[in-house]
Amino acid sequence: MAKGLQGFLWTMLLLFCAIQELGSWAMHMAVESPGLGEPGDPALLAGGRVKRGWVWNQFFVVEEYTGTEPLYVGKIHSDSDEGDGSIKYTISGEGAGTIFLIDEITGDIHATERLDREQKTFYTLRAQARDRQTDQLLEPESEFIIKVQDINDSEPRFLEGPYIGSVAELSPVGTSVMQVMASDADDPTYGSSARVVYSVLEGEQHFTVDSKTGVIRTAVADLDRETQDRYEVVIRATDMAGQLGGLSGSTTVTIVVTDVNDNPPRFPQKMYQFSIVETAPVGTAIGRVKAEDSDVGENTDMTYQVKDEEGVEMFKVTTDSNTQEAVITVQKPLDYESKKVHTVVVEALNKFVDPRFVDLGTFRDQTIVRVSVLDVDEPPEFRPPSNLMEVQEDAHVGSVVGVVTALDPDTANHPVRYAIDRSTDAERIFDIDAKTGAIVTGKVLDRETAGWHNITVLAMEADNHSQVSRASLRIRILDVNDNPPELATPYEAAVCEDAKPGQLIQTISVVDRDEPQSGHRFYFTLAPEATNNHHFSLLDIQDNTAAVHTQRVGFNRQEQDVYLLPILVVDSGPPALSSTGTLTIRVCGCDSNGAIQSCNSTAYVVSATLSPGALIALLVCVLILVVLVLLILTLKRHHKSHLTSEDDEDMRDNVIKYNDEGGGEQDTEAYDMSALRSLYDFSEIKAGDGGGGPGEGGPGRNPASELHALPQWVQSPDLDFSVFRDYICRKVQQADEDLSVPPYDSFQTYAFEGSDSPVPSLSSINTWSSGSEQDFSYLGGWGPRFRQLAALYAGRRGDEDSEES
Repeated sequence: MAKGLQGFLWTMLLLFCAIQELGSWAMHMAVESPGLGEPGDPALLAGGRVKRGWVWNQFFVVEEYTGTEPLYVGKIHSDSDEGDGSIKYTISGEGAGTIFLIDEITGDIHATERLDREQKTFYTLRAQARDRQTDQLLEPESEFIIKVQDINDSEPRFLEGPYIGSVAELSPVGTSVMQVMASDADDPTYGSSARVVYSVLEGEQHFTVDSKTGVIRTAVADLDRETQDRYEVVIRATDMAGQLGGLSGSTTVTIVVTDVNDNPPRFPQKMYQFSIVETAPVGTAIGRVKAEDSDVGENTDMTYQVKDEEGVEMFKVTTDSNTQEAVITVQKPLDYESKKVHTVVVEALNKFVDPRFVDLGTFRDQTIVRVSVLDVDEPPEFRPPSNLMEVQEDAHVGSVVGVVTALDPDTANHPVRYAIDRSTDAERIFDIDAKTGAIVTGKVLDRETAGWHNITVLAMEADNHSQVSRASLRIRILDVNDNPPELATPYEAAVCEDAKPGQLIQTISVVDRDEPQSGHRFYFTLAPEATNNHHFSLLDIQDNTAAVHTQRVGFNRQEQDVYLLPILVVDSGPPALSSTGTLTIRVCGCDSNGAIQSCNSTAYVVSATLSPGALIALLVCVLILVVLVLLILTLKRHHKSHLTSEDDEDMRDNVIKYNDEGGGEQDTEAYDMSALRSLYDFSEIKAGDGGGGPGEGGPGRNPASELHALPQWVQSPDLDFSVFRDYICRKVQQADEDLSVPPYDSFQTYAFEGSDSPVPSLSSINTWSSGSEQDFSYLGGWGPRFRQLAALYAGRRGDEDSEES
């Protein structure tokens, strides 16, 4: 039954297509050949008209044909065809021989394959009519088109998906969200196959779509993002203008509801509780609270503030921009003993408020924060916090300067003990009573040495010294008049020999280390020892200065060229103190204009005594001179000893002498001779020496004859000194070739004596012979030094001979 229904539908469709194209068909159609009209063409008539030879209908083929037989497309025919089969019809071009087949005799064209107009809408072919016998072209080749007739076989498609749109919440009805468009591959110029209309399959409760344009709009005004932040809307597109039998396609459109600031902030709790110790420093964070906001993005940005007056004074609220939390911090020091609990009202409000939704209510909320202050053991506190005390500089040791007071702020109110930080009073100028806090002087004070003292006082609990408070205390030393005034400098003045009475010589000022509150006031007068002075006068100018004037006519340098004028200076006290200073006045020779020319240096003292200051200065100068002299002598002695040590170390031209006598070559115990004999072998020399000399004892000699006071050396003519000569020459050659040897002469001693010594011991100790047996004349041949020795021994021998005679 289904197959019959399908065949009926195809028959109706073909009938409909035939009716559509009936008015455009041409029963006879003359087609001009592309080569027609060329010169010499036999088809041209004398009048220039073309002969019409081709006769066919316009060709159409329906797409998607599903029949079993080839689909008849049409027929090509030449008017010269008489039906006897002498004409052969052929086609060429697109699909010829594959899709389209032609009957060579009748010219009928059939489609053998299923066509799709959406892939190709028409095919262009060329037709030929040839003589079957001669294969000559009877008609010019002509081009014709086979159009593929469209049927509604393509449903609308949404090619730009997926679709995502957005709309603000609480938007009014009819607000445009977005537009969707579907395309249909069918022929829009043929029928209604490509006419598309839109409709909503899902989501029609909240959105609508324009059937022609595909614009999606809101259907309600109460879209709430906080309730539902996105919608999935299904849009359908149907062709055939929505008529029955039309094809359709659908797509899903995601519509996101964007946020607007339509929700105020709300605290989850109406009260929060925090606790903090009373010693927490200013700026310590107590806790955080946060107001919730259902909105998102910048609509959740908010600020916090403290609303009550007490909270504003004690606490501060800031907003954490990252978490949108309220951070509560300490703004003033807390005190458990003063107030244990603080109540703070914190308000949250949106930073950005949309004026369109002001009528929804106030966009702010409040909560209460209770802050409990925890008690801790605090160090004592100084009360009152005064840091300045004053004391007279003449106060006795142990005098009270002032009293500091510190109390334990805790409820227990522990007793307090006091001390001074000795790092601030290393000299222990002040002491403090550990219980009362009374500060007393520990040493004599001197304002001129130190006018201010800065000390640190410690206060601690008696039973817990770790709880310590510190207070800086400034002690001012008040001045008393304990320093006499003194002349500002050791004044020296000059007076001309021809000076007149009343002439100003010098203006004198004084200094005083004291600083009286009312200011200085000094009085000047001549010292009592200068009362008989008739040469000069002193005038107090009443401004802490005095003037010295001449009192007589002229001075004589020959009689006296220097005057020492003692001046007594008294301050205003109390008590009044005084000192005496000396003004040195020299008598000088002056020119006619009063300019000094020359002055003598001899001084005639008006006063018989020197001041203590002058004596001390004189003693200091003498002491400095003595120290300088001693220092110079010490340096000279050190320098001399250093030069001596350097001379001793200089080995040039030195002869090293030894006062002890060795035992010769045979004494192998006292000296190590191997180092000397290692380079040369003298065994042959010893062997050839004959085994002894005059100084050696033979086996037949008397032992007593081996001891002599002074040995006698007799040069033997057969002695060979070549071994010594060769040894010394080798040494000299080594020294000459050694580049490290200093370039100066040196005297070197060699301990090598040869194989045997012909000279016996020179010692005269324990000799058994008398001096008369000795002949010392041979000593003269040993050199200048031994001549003197020979003379001494020869002289002694002569004395002995005379005594014997």
